[in-house]
Amino acid sequence: MSFVESEERQALRKAVGELGRKYGHEYVLKAARSGGHTTELWDEAGRLGYLGVNVPEEYGGGGGGIGDLAAVCEELAAAGASLLQMVVSPAICATIIARYGTEEQRRRWLPGFADGTVRMAFAITEPDAGSNSHRITTTARRDGDGWLLTGRKVYISCVDESQAVLVVSRTEDARTGKLKPVLFIVPTDAPGFTYQRIEMDIVSPDYQFSLFLDDVRLPLDALVGSEDAALMQLFAGLNPERIMASSFAIGMGRFALAKAVDYAKTRQVWKEPIGAHQAVAHPLAQARIELDLAKLMTQKAAWLYDAGDDMAAGEAANMAKYAAGEAVVRAVDAAVQTHGGNGLASEYGLGALVAASRLTRIAPVSREMVLNFVAQFTLGLPKSY
Repeated sequence: MSFVESEERQALRKAVGELGRKYGHEYVLKAARSGGHTTELWDEAGRLGYLGVNVPEEYGGGGGGIGDLAAVCEELAAAGASLLQMVVSPAICATIIARYGTEEQRRRWLPGFADGTVRMAFAITEPDAGSNSHRITTTARRDGDGWLLTGRKVYISCVDESQAVLVVSRTEDARTGKLKPVLFIVPTDAPGFTYQRIEMDIVSPDYQFSLFLDDVRLPLDALVGSEDAALMQLFAGLNPERIMASSFAIGMGRFALAKAVDYAKTRQVWKEPIGAHQAVAHPLAQARIELDLAKLMTQKAAWLYDAGDDMAAGEAANMAKYAAGEAVVRAVDAAVQTHGGNGLASEYGLGALVAASRLTRIAPVSREMVLNFVAQFTLGLPKSY
């Protein structure tokens, strides 16, 4: 691992940043406030190959790793043009299918992930399970030559823009009779599959949904990989999710910090620009330090994951997610404070980031569950839950 990214990665960051600035934060806010989407940005990023940098070359992708995809996610967010579904569709779903799907599933889905023409949501969260994935009640049962899937999911992102959803379910183990996790690809137009938007106090063009699965009939090949390997498959997707969520948060923090620095350099109330005063400068300097520290841990997590060390990557990815969530909240807060009243004026585009940044402490895994993980697996303390 090098602390200096390759020339190829640096060139990727530069090109993606240019694309993000072409659209900009105003484009995203306009889409969000009108109830629209950032479809044009997604489609162009897909055509340029940025959404499929981690998809194997034989399926039309760039053949890179999760570190490359995380760089794309971060640079778009740093330009104010973030794409939340990147955290899910190419990161979780494409990774799981590439690693564990059948060859037929790879041929069917991966080329679409590579060019952005396929979007897939990911559904694990349930109303009564919270962070306890062992309490998932969505179940699948064999029925003739297929499956019947029944259950409910909540806080599932971007379902309305997706052709399918990768659903975490459970099915009965024929040998033990106990329920075990399984993963299914469910088309969003399947009979019995419905969804309802959850109203959120977040200004974002990426919406959240409740899913209802009422005896959704699926063919046998809707099952991803092996029935007996689903837990391993699930964790193979959750580590990239944490890495991508960290990059998303870091990019958002960079965007807020850049706006604050520009404002502090030009805003003059007394003799000097306000950035000359330590009360303004120090919080911004602290934000930069914390964002860079979070970025280093994110890059470490991506390197470990791409090297195939899933356990070490899991530890680093959780730490990165924690650090990035804390860093972006403080960066946005410092940026708003630097702007004073202007920080909450729509003209400056920072107010919308207050709730969005706060969400990074909660999703896709809460800071408390990260601390539980580190306490148990890193420190060796007794399990507390």
